[in-house]
Amino acid sequence: MRKANDKTMKEAIEQMLNVYKIKRKFDETSIKMAWPELMGKMVASRTKEIYIYEKRLFLRIESSVVKNEIMQMRSQIIEKVNEKAGSVLIETIVLL
Repeated sequence: MRKANDKTMKEAIEQMLNVYKIKRKFDETSIKMAWPELMGKMVASRTKEIYIYEKRLFLRIESSVVKNEIMQMRSQIIEKVNEKAGSVLIETIVLL
């Protein structure tokens, strides 16, 4: 039987990440690891660098075709990334 102040493991981990101010970095790492799943192997294989800073997703892509595809799909990509993170992790995409 759960007590009123008991937390699930997920809630406890979430709280710990927030307390130690590492949630953003944890979310960023999760997105990097999930990039092939989110975007497909073809896009992921041409992504040379990925990082998040101040709600911007920075991508270094080696293919101009893939760059164009990403720019056309940027709102869907932002939506997918934020859905995966469970919060508004990014608001814009910057191609390097």
